[in-house]
Amino acid sequence: MSKPEATQPSASPAKLATLVGLWYAGNTFYNIYNKQALNMIGAHWFVASSQLAVGIFISLIMWLSGVRKTPNLSKNDIMACLPIGLFASLAHCGTVLASAVGAVSFAQIVKACEPVFAAAVGVMVPPMDVKPVLAYAMLIPIVGGVGLACIKEGKGVDINVPAFLFASMANASASLKGKLGSSVTKSLKSDPSKNMDAANVYGVMNIISFFFTIPFVVFTELPTLSETWEKAAKEHGSSAIAKNIIISGLFFYFYNECAFAFTAFVGSVTSSVLNTAKRVIIIVVSSIVFQEAMERNTVIGSAIAICGTFAYSLAAAKKPAPKSKTA
Repeated sequence: MSKPEATQPSASPAKLATLVGLWYAGNTFYNIYNKQALNMIGAHWFVASSQLAVGIFISLIMWLSGVRKTPNLSKNDIMACLPIGLFASLAHCGTVLASAVGAVSFAQIVKACEPVFAAAVGVMVPPMDVKPVLAYAMLIPIVGGVGLACIKEGKGVDINVPAFLFASMANASASLKGKLGSSVTKSLKSDPSKNMDAANVYGVMNIISFFFTIPFVVFTELPTLSETWEKAAKEHGSSAIAKNIIISGLFFYFYNECAFAFTAFVGSVTSSVLNTAKRVIIIVVSSIVFQEAMERNTVIGSAIAICGTFAYSLAAAKKPAPKSKTA
């Protein structure tokens, strides 16, 4: 007996606008509280892991209270989700670490390069996904814009290498997550017996991601975590550190759930375009809140890179015209 086909959900313009507003607001507040937490304590893997743990707490409340149906996954389903959870974990941690060792605005500028990694993953990881030539052409302004943003007046090329590498790790991981996760999540959503709507897909991936962060915390920070916490607590207070970690975790879960819900309604292309626009808000807000320097080259370069990402999202969505058959 064949499985029932999943229908594309629909939403009113007002609901979509609300989801976008909540997505943007949640992401902006997440970046503010995340940076504040990272500025207070040097255990950055621990912060990233704790934010995911907050999300698990929210999911468990939803499932145990009956507000949402509990996912009904088999062992094979969970095994299929593991690679997605791994790369989701690395994407999250890479972003957190990039923001920890550098400016939030710089991390977001580098993350505008994600289409470059996505394009490479598309042709290197089977099944091959070849984009239109115009889409690949749009990678040039993306790379050029990020490069220009790294040129400081009077200093030449000035790159925060650790921040650049961590943001690039996030880009590569996000691209692999998208490549490997598309078919798996689509299959889970298409089977009503799995109870895997957009919210539950994110909830499950969040749980898996958390468990993948544990080894990194254990091997890199656990031996000195108590000492690091005590030192930070003396300077900032335990309650302030915990508050920023918990609130950032709440906003992280909240904005991702809104983004997942929006994508379920409109598809990945529209979501990708709006995700690009979101970076502009984060760059502007973070530069104001944290007084991050935005030189002329930084502004121009980031604008070029973000416009290139916007154009890539649109060009990549266009399928090549089918070749006409000749007699």
